[in-house]
Amino acid sequence: MEKEMKSFIGTKLIKAKPMNRKDYNALRGWTVPSDENPSDEGYLVEYQNQTPNVKGFNGYVSWSPKSIFEETYLELITNPELKTDKPSISQEMVDNFIVKVDTSTLQNKTTIVIATLANGFTIVESSTCVSPENYSEAMGRDICLKRIKEKIWPYLGFMLQSAVTPLNTPKI
Repeated sequence: MEKEMKSFIGTKLIKAKPMNRKDYNALRGWTVPSDENPSDEGYLVEYQNQTPNVKGFNGYVSWSPKSIFEETYLELITNPELKTDKPSISQEMVDNFIVKVDTSTLQNKTTIVIATLANGFTIVESSTCVSPENYSEAMGRDICLKRIKEKIWPYLGFMLQSAVTPLNTPKI
């Protein structure tokens, strides 16, 4: 069964699905050159709002090696709570964008959380209580992570807006 193309964001909104070099060349009606490995893993990529170059697609189609593709694009997981299937940010995307969390306690009542995001950017938050007897690092961590996730929503929203709207065409 053929996999459906999923949406991803980078600097553009694209659709893509896993496809090896051999299958991509077959789709294009080409023969794999002798100096290329037909089993190379990669992705069939369709760029939206571009002139189609392959029958059956609405946009320009190309192939990207797997490692380069996965370093460049973030899978778009549409928010299931919305009334539209248009591109959106979901809680799952926000949660998955955090790749590492470091938590520390200072002065027996303050929690410091450093969250490292998928692009290497870090966000730092803190929470504290009045009495050390009431301190809970787990509770402080939860408070900080909630604040961090609230910051990630607009970051990913900005990234998505940049992908779906040409940068030199403001929509005011």
